[in-house]
Amino acid sequence: MSEEADTRLLVTGGAGFIGSNFVRHVMGATSHDVTILDKLTYAGRIDTVSDLLGPRVRFVLGDIGDAALVSPLVAESDAVVHFAAESHNDRALHDPRPFVETNVVGTFTLLEAVRAHGARLHHVSTDEVFGDLAYDDTARFDERTAPDPSSPYAASKAASDLLVKAWVRSFDIRATISNCSNNYGPYQSVEKFIPRQITNVLRGRRPQLYGSGRNVRDWMHVDDHSSAVLAILENGTIGETYLVGADGERSNRRVVELILELTGQPSDAYDLVADRPGHDRRYAIDATKLRDELGWRPRHRDFATGLGQVIDWYRANEAWWAADKDRVERYYAATER
Repeated sequence: MSEEADTRLLVTGGAGFIGSNFVRHVMGATSHDVTILDKLTYAGRIDTVSDLLGPRVRFVLGDIGDAALVSPLVAESDAVVHFAAESHNDRALHDPRPFVETNVVGTFTLLEAVRAHGARLHHVSTDEVFGDLAYDDTARFDERTAPDPSSPYAASKAASDLLVKAWVRSFDIRATISNCSNNYGPYQSVEKFIPRQITNVLRGRRPQLYGSGRNVRDWMHVDDHSSAVLAILENGTIGETYLVGADGERSNRRVVELILELTGQPSDAYDLVADRPGHDRRYAIDATKLRDELGWRPRHRDFATGLGQVIDWYRANEAWWAADKDRVERYYAATER
C-alpha cells in the first residue's frame, strides 16, 4: 500500500473502542488520511474521536449495510479497514438479529463495494470464531484452526470471515483477515468486562464474575492490536489470515483480583453469579505467523502495568463513561445479567 500523504483509509467502526484507537495510531505512525464511518450505536461515540477531526480525519455517520452510502466512500479510498461490528456477547444472547444484520449483511455490503471499486480491504475479526479450548490444554488457536463458534456473536463473525475468504477466491479482491485476542485499553465501552469491573470498583460496587471465574482470556493492549493491523494492512500477504495475540492468558477471576489489588481493595471483594449460556472456557492465540512474517512484536508486555494505566484513565475520565455506566447497569438489571 502506498506510503504517500494522500493515501486515504476508510475505517468502519472508527468511533468505537478498537477502531478509534487504530485511528489514533494511524495519525501518529503514518501520513495517511482517514474517513471514519460509524453508526454510533451504544459502542460508538463521536466524543471518542472529536479531538481527531480536522484536515486528516473526517467523520461520516452511517451504517455499513447502506450500499448507497458505502459505495462512494469505498470508491474514494485506497484501503478499507473494517472494524464495524456488533460485538457484545450478552447483547447477542438477548437479541441476535443486529449481529446478523451488521456482522454478516454489513460485511457483505462492504465486500461488494470493495469488489466494485478495487480497494484494498483488511477485515478485523476475533478469536471467538474458533470456539474454546479446554482449561488443561496447552493448545492455542492458529491460522489452521477451523471455525467452531459457540455464541450468536461468534457465529456472525465466523460468517463474515468466510465471506471475505470467498470474495478473495471468487472475485480476486485484495483482502486480509486478522483474528485478535481480547483487547483492553482506554475508550472501551463500560459494557465490556474489564471497564465494567473497573467502573464498578470506582463507584464502590462489588464486581461480579460469571460462574466460577475460571474462564481464561488472552489479553492484549489495544495499542498493540493497532500496530498489528497496520503492519498487516501495509505488508500482509493478500488472501492470508493472521492471528494477533500477546501471550496474555489470564482467568477472569485473576483479572478482577488484580483490578481490586491495583485500586487498594481486598482481592476477594467480588461476587460469583450464575454463568451465561455458552460461556467459552479458554482462548489462547499463537501469533507466530504474524511475528515471523511481518516482524511484529507487542510493546505492552506487563499486563499489571498496562491494566494500572487503564484504571488511571477511567479514574481521570469519569465524564466520558458516567452516563453510559448508568445505562449499562439498568440494562443488566433488566435482563437479569
